[in-house]
Amino acid sequence: MNRAMRLDCLRLARSRRVGATTWHRLIGEHGDARAALAALPAIAAAAGVEGYEPCPEGVVQAEMKRGNSLGARLLVHGEADYPRALLDQPDAPPVLWVLGDVSLLNRPGVALVGARNASSLGVRMARRLAQGLAGAGLAVISGMARGIDAAAHAAVVEAGGATIAVLAGGIDVVYPPENDALAREIADKGCLISEHPPGLEPQARHFPLRNRIVAGLSRAVVVVEAAAKSGSLITAKAGLDYGREVMAVPGHPFDARASGCNMLLRDGAVLVRGPQDVLEALVASAHPGAEVREPALPGPEVPQPPLKEVALLHSMILSRLGPSPIAEDQLVRDLNLSPAQLAPELLSLELEGRIVRQPGGLLARVD
Repeated sequence: MNRAMRLDCLRLARSRRVGATTWHRLIGEHGDARAALAALPAIAAAAGVEGYEPCPEGVVQAEMKRGNSLGARLLVHGEADYPRALLDQPDAPPVLWVLGDVSLLNRPGVALVGARNASSLGVRMARRLAQGLAGAGLAVISGMARGIDAAAHAAVVEAGGATIAVLAGGIDVVYPPENDALAREIADKGCLISEHPPGLEPQARHFPLRNRIVAGLSRAVVVVEAAAKSGSLITAKAGLDYGREVMAVPGHPFDARASGCNMLLRDGAVLVRGPQDVLEALVASAHPGAEVREPALPGPEVPQPPLKEVALLHSMILSRLGPSPIAEDQLVRDLNLSPAQLAPELLSLELEGRIVRQPGGLLARVD
């Protein structure tokens, strides 16, 4: 892919209202990023947005300059070094900034995630798992959060293994700041990645996006500690959606930090007592002759509506939502659509930070 094509891909990814899923739809519908950029104003107009302009070329030129000054490398979806594990996902990041050893992105890996307010036992278990898995030649993948994530990353760095940290902000923005020294070590000995522009401060909507990358890169997601409602369970759900193994460390029923793990185990997750349980589960689910399980093959391709129709549907959804939440079932009835038709568009709007889900199946618009 030449420089002009890469800049077009980046411009498309940075254009307003173009999330990862929309980016892939545009490329599929129009053939390449340049044609998709030309079509964007008409698509926006169909959604009721007049005067729409794609991301200016100067903005992405500045992003490229800043990324290069950091020593980071830009990977565009479809390029040779882009992570193979992400290629077939409908919401795969269009672009990734990478700082460190790019080859690690195509090494078999396991995600280790868990509570930020981790217990002493949880941290010890995370370290034990991380060192054992790294010792077996697997990359350990996590999200650089405090608690379980940081413990797993640090243990691998100390053991001289391979670890990948997926950042919720820009490649040069470490959150929480207390992990800055750890991030520098990972950049030197492992790999930092982000789908966002350098310099971007993480916002709440970026963390679920980060979690899907953590799950997508891995062969299995291991949850060490997690409350009943936590980002770690979002990572586990993404792992299930992508056909990954989901595993959990059991905890005491009275400890709220174990409730999410115990729920996963109740629902069929693999119970983990140590690194050997993870390795045995990977081997047991492997194809004959394979080292570890390959991601499940995608099912039959489902035809997708043209982007103009999708834009119009998004506009209709947003027009019926406001700051006061309504039930998803009510929205289905209002729009006279099936839940199967509505669900992927709600997910797309949620990932773009334009709507938010609330307990009880309620939806609200974010203005």
